[in-house]
Amino acid sequence: MLIIDAHLDLGWNALQWNRNLELSTSTLRMLEVGIVGPGRAMGTTALPELRRGRVALCFATLLARSTGRPEAYIDYGSAAQAYGVARGQLAYYQALEKTGHVRIIYERAALDAHMQEWQAWDADQQSDGAKQPPLGLIISMESADPILEADELGEWQAAGVRLIGPAHYGPGRYAGGTGTELPLTPLGRKLLSEMKRYNVILDATHLSDQAFWEAARLYDGPMIASHNSCRSLVPHQRQFDDEQLKLIIERDGVIGMPLDLIMLQFGWIRGGRHNPPVSLHQVVDHIDHICQLAGNSKHVGIGSDLDGGFGREQSPQDLDTIADLQLLRSLLTQRGYAEADCAAILHGNWLRLLRHVWGE
Repeated sequence: MLIIDAHLDLGWNALQWNRNLELSTSTLRMLEVGIVGPGRAMGTTALPELRRGRVALCFATLLARSTGRPEAYIDYGSAAQAYGVARGQLAYYQALEKTGHVRIIYERAALDAHMQEWQAWDADQQSDGAKQPPLGLIISMESADPILEADELGEWQAAGVRLIGPAHYGPGRYAGGTGTELPLTPLGRKLLSEMKRYNVILDATHLSDQAFWEAARLYDGPMIASHNSCRSLVPHQRQFDDEQLKLIIERDGVIGMPLDLIMLQFGWIRGGRHNPPVSLHQVVDHIDHICQLAGNSKHVGIGSDLDGGFGREQSPQDLDTIADLQLLRSLLTQRGYAEADCAAILHGNWLRLLRHVWGE
């Protein structure tokens, strides 16, 4: 079954982690043996595995922060540096497109043609990689910090950005993010107005509670959470509570399910010695919770974040690479989900949302 993954940090991995994503994960793991750091020699995501996992489309991020708290390879001392890094990641995606590895999707007609090509290939039960279509990319920005001024959004939209999460971790230039209790900044309020003008989707992921509710009041355009789980199951601030999830559902948005263990199992600690085992069953627990809130299966999808600064050590124990997202289909079936529900969750809901936003 085809998959749409709403959150992958491909450009960040390629440039800031210096990973050649054209190689397999097994080769990348071998090349990283001896490199110290979370996720090293344990990566789960590369282009060959995305193809093997029938991932037809993903939201590929531009990720660079400038919060005033510099951190190597992700948080920079100035907005100009963050701008340069994000532009470099965009250039990487463009280079992948020139070499035939990906196809960047900008509008409805291209989206429909791309998905029809994938669906025809999938319906033929083909395993011939030579005939498999390229991976589709929709460009998303995780942290708006690289946008120097809100009124420059038109330049980024023209360059391909179709979704923006205003914040990441910490006190962003546009909004309070994870680990803060800060609202939108004046820049952030102006950015939301520009996003509405250019029909850019608001990704509420990482917004602090205060920034989330302020954004909800100010912005009535399309709203999603690309990679968020449920605070009622994992009670800490990184997740959304039921009222936040219900608001996204009421606006006909979609919540993408991440596979980061910190977001799946309460009490799981990075580097902890006594962490409980976590499997893909917990992913289905969160999916089911959102379906119960909605009363249907129309508002949850996949937003794996599987390359978000971690590897197998912080992924479900029954997942080796991103190709194993295919296991979710049988797990959902075991929970009583019909084939149409599985298709909606694995790709259909994101496709419906994009078609609606870009004009049906």
